[in-house]
Amino acid sequence: MRWDPRPALRRLSRLVTPMTLTQTQIREYDRRAMDSAETATATFGIGCFWGPDAQFGAMDGVVRTRVGYAGGTKHDPTYHALGDHTEVFQVEFDPDTVAYRDLLNRVFESHNPQHQTRKTQYQNIVFAGTEDQRAVLDEFLTTRGLTADGIGTRIEQLSRFYPAEDYHQKYKLRSVSSLMDAFETAGYGDDELRESPIAAKLNGYAAGHDVGIDEELPTTDRGTA
Repeated sequence: MRWDPRPALRRLSRLVTPMTLTQTQIREYDRRAMDSAETATATFGIGCFWGPDAQFGAMDGVVRTRVGYAGGTKHDPTYHALGDHTEVFQVEFDPDTVAYRDLLNRVFESHNPQHQTRKTQYQNIVFAGTEDQRAVLDEFLTTRGLTADGIGTRIEQLSRFYPAEDYHQKYKLRSVSSLMDAFETAGYGDDELRESPIAAKLNGYAAGHDVGIDEELPTTDRGTA
């Protein structure tokens, strides 16, 4: 397979010219973001939730992300007492910018639907949160010659989503101290960081994904606190 130099170049660029932002930019970006009442929400599992949380957060039209547990019967699961739940991630998105079908495309490009890992924690699963999502999902599978019962990927109705522990939320972003310092200065706690639109983008940025956040940041206070 031919080596793609772009991820390495992006990582080098971040080392040479790391992104800087102010507390005011953080607050203003999130203030301008679409309200949760206007977004749609999709829930998926494709292995460890850290990677897809960052990957999908970088997508145009995705407003918020969060990771957690779903698909099982245990009440109040935790990372160390997961029971029969699976690690999943939620994507809040603007349906006028990115369609549910686009998210499905990304999910099915990210795993082999004919294969399923034995360990429930990391299984591939697509949850239909609404009847409309299930209809789109069924049509999506049909156009690919697939059926919900004929693939390894679990296709289920979402019953409940349990948010994961704070240290799992925006995991890649939490490793960048300069950016985390800006959120701390802005007065963001763990809940605010989890639900922050700009944190979703910066989590993707920290993982090496392309994000257009520079063009969207407020410019009136660059270089100020």
